[in-house]
Amino acid sequence: MTKDSIDPKVYDLYDEYCHTQMSRRAFLSKASKLAVVSGSALAMAEALLPRYAEATTVSFTDERIKPRYVDYDSPGGSSGTMRGYLVKPAGDGPFPAVLVIHENRGLNPYIEDVARRAAVEGFLALAPDGLSPIGGYPGNDDEGKVMQKSLDPAKLYIDLLNSARFLKGHELSSGKLAATGFCYGGGVVNKLAVSMGADLNAGVPFYGVAPALEDVAKIQAPLMVNYAEDDPRVNGTQEGYRKALEANNKTFVMYTYEGTRHGFHNNSTPRYNEVQAKLAWERTIAFFKEHLS
Repeated sequence: MTKDSIDPKVYDLYDEYCHTQMSRRAFLSKASKLAVVSGSALAMAEALLPRYAEATTVSFTDERIKPRYVDYDSPGGSSGTMRGYLVKPAGDGPFPAVLVIHENRGLNPYIEDVARRAAVEGFLALAPDGLSPIGGYPGNDDEGKVMQKSLDPAKLYIDLLNSARFLKGHELSSGKLAATGFCYGGGVVNKLAVSMGADLNAGVPFYGVAPALEDVAKIQAPLMVNYAEDDPRVNGTQEGYRKALEANNKTFVMYTYEGTRHGFHNNSTPRYNEVQAKLAWERTIAFFKEHLS
């Protein structure tokens, strides 16, 4: 089933399912009751569920990279320790570093693949698992989003901030650090730009909510802010963010990708827009290479 054959009402329901505590069973049940112009709304809903095994673009056995899981201290976080997926490019380093921050469901296979994509481009990539203090990503997004919701948001943020600091100071890091993230992770990138000041060298949030506008003055990192065209919840914060960045003379660029929905970079579901996701990723890598060289 192609993305164009899925009714907008099913897309809207899927967005609600992703960003609330709605269970998969409830999502499918509600979808089965939707009236659509043609076809089965239930089949459309089932087609939107992620298929991670089919979406891998860089294998964990790729000879250009060396991935492994690492544990590190995280004082003030959910448990005092964290775990992440560290992917090293082939070679001795040091390498410029990129933090890859997950959505609202922990370190799923898509985010691990994004970390491998960054490493193939020559970056030391770390994808932290915010769920590691309570057992780690459980192997499915349904349980993952429930687990993430159970965490203290302030402590979860500290764990991700500590992950950025761990990566920046890693023996294989050049000391130049960028961050990218998706959905929840995009919002975290915006907050890291506030918290880290000059310690963050570049940030590329994908469809993440803006930080508190009164804190924008603290941002020092250049930003490339990516938005989906059809994403009312996140885009409601876009114009205020733009004006605050402009008023504080910050270095930034904003892109809104035509014909896209929230999650358009995630190639495990039909929300994926291949053309626009490729463009956004090419821009991201170019931005990192410009500011981390």
